[in-house]
Amino acid sequence: MGVIGTMARHLDTIIGPGVMLLYPLYASIRAIESPSSLDDQQWLTYWVLYSFTTLFELSTYKILAWFPIWPYVKLVFCVWLVLPMFNGAAYIYENFVRQYFKNIGSYLGTNYPEEYKKVLHMMTFDSRKAVERYIDRYGPDAFERVIRAAEKEAKKH
Repeated sequence: MGVIGTMARHLDTIIGPGVMLLYPLYASIRAIESPSSLDDQQWLTYWVLYSFTTLFELSTYKILAWFPIWPYVKLVFCVWLVLPMFNGAAYIYENFVRQYFKNIGSYLGTNYPEEYKKVLHMMTFDSRKAVERYIDRYGPDAFERVIRAAEKEAKKH
């Protein structure tokens, strides 16, 4: 096997730092410099999950040493968290973290009526942020007009 076999056995060591540290570092800096806060959530969530993974790895290293596949599992997990096509960090935040650390009232604020909170809770994070910005900028009455117009359009089809 030679060189190819050695590279395959140490794939996690070769690719890992770039995938787990360099690219997220670069993307985090870009997110900080961008005016949008949506990409900030992706990268803050990534760093939190990467920290949890590292803490898990450090605290269970004697057990993980018995599993030679662990470095590859960690690499695949981090690739899934990092790559924009998977958006894994945001997925985990939306489906697991938010459920345990946020309740709907404190997350959405108290200035929205209860029916808005229910609708906003069912939306994706990007959609929710866009609707919240729209309501904050133009007010709830403008949002009601948009909803009524959308309902009329939906009834036509």
